[in-house]
Amino acid sequence: MRSREGNEMYDLVAFGETMVRLSPPNYRRLEQANILEVNAGGAEMSVACNLSRLGLKVAWVSRLTDNALGALIRNKAREQGVDTSHIIWASGDRVGLYFLEFGASPRASKVTYDRAHSAISQIQTGEVNWDELLRQAKWFYVSGITPALSVSAAQVTADALKTAKKVGCKVACDLNYRSRLWTGVEAGRCMKPLMEYVDILISTEEDTAKVLGIRADSYEEVAKRLAEQFNFEVVCITIREDLSVLRNRWTAIVYSGGRIYEDKTYDVEIIDRLGAGDSFSGGFMYGYITEGVEKGLKYGNAYAALQHSTPGDINWTTLEELEAQVKGAGTRISR
Repeated sequence: MRSREGNEMYDLVAFGETMVRLSPPNYRRLEQANILEVNAGGAEMSVACNLSRLGLKVAWVSRLTDNALGALIRNKAREQGVDTSHIIWASGDRVGLYFLEFGASPRASKVTYDRAHSAISQIQTGEVNWDELLRQAKWFYVSGITPALSVSAAQVTADALKTAKKVGCKVACDLNYRSRLWTGVEAGRCMKPLMEYVDILISTEEDTAKVLGIRADSYEEVAKRLAEQFNFEVVCITIREDLSVLRNRWTAIVYSGGRIYEDKTYDVEIIDRLGAGDSFSGGFMYGYITEGVEKGLKYGNAYAALQHSTPGDINWTTLEELEAQVKGAGTRISR
């Protein structure tokens, strides 16, 4: 396994699947399509790319098929400055695909997956030297999507989390429940034992109820109960209000040290809503790593709001634009 030059520490190492994303342009349905736009999409890679764009030192670990589609995904991470030297290259399997149809009210946007038996779902214990890698990292990041991919992916995720705890690497996890990958019962059976290794949990009220079985009358009480039950250092709850397919309200709250932190609510016009949660994770982790909880919430919230304004899963906002938004940048043209 290759290390960074000079043994420089990673601010964060992310682990998870990225798929090739194919989208018909101009709000067409898949059945209408005669051309598809190509992107790469995956929660953990998006977070890694977002943090790298904001200036942190980041690596992304995955298992990709050694062909042009695997290279396409790798290249998307590399062009954002992410260290991809820890990717496992495999042959005889496939890269996952997903198809995104953009909707407009009253028709919702729709995702169709073609990801069964993808390369990362075949990952096995021992393929990644977590002990060596995580000793070089301050934070490890994973979402609940990765262990949902297969029994072996769940085991490798558990291996990584246990190793992180052993070597003193902090852990952030987005619960990120996907009903097309497993049921709430299956997710809870897998994820609950892993929570003892997590320092920062990022979730929604809905995912928390389905996976961890925690319900309450308010977002604040949900966050408090999560922290108390699982001894999290920080709990982030993201909150989305759907006004229409193309207009939403976005905000989040954070619970830490017995206190609730709140921030403004953003009205967002949606060019592409995929990746907004990952942008919150990236913005929050950037703010938290560089200064603490309050900055994390403000940066996470603003970064997620801005993500809605550009196509693709990766957030193309610059740090300068993010900081301007946090300070209250308006919508007049920038000249």
